[in-house]
Amino acid sequence: MLKKRYTNNLIEAGCDEAGRGCLAGPVVAAAVILPADFENYILNDSKKMSESNRYLLRDIIEKEAVAWAIGEVDNNEIDKINILNASFLAMHRAIDKLIVTPEFLLIDGNRFNKYKDLPYETIIKGDGKYMSIAAASVLAKTYRDDLLIKKSKEYPVYQWEKNKSYGTKAHVAAIAKYGYSPYHRKSFVLKKQLKLNL
Repeated sequence: MLKKRYTNNLIEAGCDEAGRGCLAGPVVAAAVILPADFENYILNDSKKMSESNRYLLRDIIEKEAVAWAIGEVDNNEIDKINILNASFLAMHRAIDKLIVTPEFLLIDGNRFNKYKDLPYETIIKGDGKYMSIAAASVLAKTYRDDLLIKKSKEYPVYQWEKNKSYGTKAHVAAIAKYGYSPYHRKSFVLKKQLKLNL
């Protein structure tokens, strides 16, 4: 089972993002504060879980968390500030919305832009090590998936309901045939097209 805490007695918020490597749509982050006695044997890195378990756990996390929140940075902002900074900004926006102020941040990954004066620790593959980060990964992933499924109804040719806007061959081919949607990250798409020599 994943570790419950990094510190002994501080209010910890786990933070993670989803959609960093996608060609369209926002990057979505979540921040989650879990109760000290929270336990769940299914909870893990959201990428290692089935879709049904992710949505099952989302309901549990939202019900049992001390606090949770979602932050987004859209494709236009991503193109302006780059995806790394956008990922940090999405986390900041999620932390901003927490109804309980954390005293310590647990961040998935190896880099982070400091949030106010809060101490933090970056944890490589933290979503497979700490419950609060794993919980954040589940919320970020499911909320972003829901957004892409909704946007796919506007632009069905890109098949976002299947690929969630990752750079599959079908997605890139659709861009080559139909051009950009208003949700595409142009800086990402150009790089992907060049790689595939379209």
